Amino acid sequence: MDINRVKQILSSSADIKVMYNGSSIWIDELHEDQQMVTCHLRGPLEERTQVLISELKEI
Repeated sequence: MDINRVKQILSSSADIKVMYNGSSIWIDELHEDQQMVTCHLRGPLEERTQVLISELKEI
């Protein structure tokens, strides 16, 4: 995925499915200068982690 697509997803009201390491995630925040996002797994868990944008895949 690229940074422009992350920006589009964050500004969209649509439910856009994004995968990281085989798991469906929500993108919470973009860290453009580091090419990373803060995200968490879809579901009841709220544990957040930072991952590289290049490791995200849109379904």
